[in-house]
Amino acid sequence: MPLIGGVVVWLLVAHAAAACPFCGPVGRSLADRRDAADAVLVGDATGDASRGADGLLVQPLVPLAGLRGAVPVPAAAIECRVAEPVTGTGILFGRRDPAGPQWEAIAADEALIAHVAAAPAVEEPAARRLRWFASRLEHANPAIAADAFTEFGLAPFEAVREVADAFDQNQLQTWLTDPRVEQRRRGFYALALGLATAAAQKQGDPTAGIAALRAAVEAPGNDLRAGYDGVLAGMLVAEGGAGLEYLRGRGLFVADARPGDAKHAIAALRFAWECLADSIPRDLVAEATAGLLDNAAVAADAAIDLSRYERWSEVDRIAALWQSLGRDDPLVRRAVAGYLEACPLPPARSHRDRLAAADPQAWAAARAAALEPAR
Repeated sequence: MPLIGGVVVWLLVAHAAAACPFCGPVGRSLADRRDAADAVLVGDATGDASRGADGLLVQPLVPLAGLRGAVPVPAAAIECRVAEPVTGTGILFGRRDPAGPQWEAIAADEALIAHVAAAPAVEEPAARRLRWFASRLEHANPAIAADAFTEFGLAPFEAVREVADAFDQNQLQTWLTDPRVEQRRRGFYALALGLATAAAQKQGDPTAGIAALRAAVEAPGNDLRAGYDGVLAGMLVAEGGAGLEYLRGRGLFVADARPGDAKHAIAALRFAWECLADSIPRDLVAEATAGLLDNAAVAADAAIDLSRYERWSEVDRIAALWQSLGRDDPLVRRAVAGYLEACPLPPARSHRDRLAAADPQAWAAARAAALEPAR
């Protein structure tokens, strides 16, 4: 991105597309914890969990066997930090520290112990690792299912795309509607179904996948439902430009879209811009984003994204937001100022001069916020 006025405008910083944007926080994978540890042991809880001096839970576990790491298995109980009390068997992760060995533990049954022992090393290629975890999504053991989801949540989209053929379309369609499936996971499963359906466009019949995704888009629900942004993104992945037109027909890119739906829509459009340029022309993504400029819930986000997309044809509409929505929302005014500072067209300078003359203090504050480097 070019420098503007000697500084990089904060709103031109691209959204990271390194990992799944629809999975929410997923934490560390068990393979990562295993490979980062100096020793991994299996042990039994030998006492109750209690609060340590730092307020965190600790619990004693007696080691039974070594799982990883060339260290002798201690005979005495080890005080381990635990996120929740361990009943019965656990896995202990230890690392060296100048103050002495540090241990953490999680509850584990035989299936989870085998899973942690066999999981591919984190140094292996991402796509190869994901193939191993794909069959463990929604595993009967909740901890294994959660870890498989974590692995996909941390993976780059291109790696997930490489393993589209590892997903079972029928299973994904079932998970989209199964009330037992955690709501936020459905966003990823819709994305995975979109990938599998797109692959079927070339190799078979995509009808069932598209029908399932459309049913998920149209399913009744409040506008704050978790994972709906992933459902919209799955539709875009499956059908490309046709999927975008379908979502437009559903009224998702308009000023009166429900606030939550509008936020889900802007997230899906950002994803399309970053990852789907091969199937959805970027000018169509920018056009759909512009449709949300007058939606109070996402006006600032839309203006920021249109600046990133260098969609300067919206300069007059965005300048008008200063008064229409910006009077009650400083984030809108900051976004307007950032867009006008970035826009190279003569009308942008005219709007800047007009707004600065009308309210110098408000303009200076919004401009300073817009030009503040991202932290």
